[in-house]
Amino acid sequence: MAKAIVAAGSAGLGALVTAMDDNVIVTGEWVTVGLFVLGALGVTYVVPNAERSDPRR
Repeated sequence: MAKAIVAAGSAGLGALVTAMDDNVIVTGEWVTVGLFVLGALGVTYVVPNAERSDPRR
């Protein structure tokens, strides 16, 4: 769950920084930020972690 929260935060922050390029955020840009957050949260949460391999000897 923690990886999904970090992924959503970084995606949202990246979209927000891009939206702030002209120092004004319009409704469409807020929608984009929200979609990035939800997309990253959903995809990262759904994809399972890889199983650990046996340690080398």
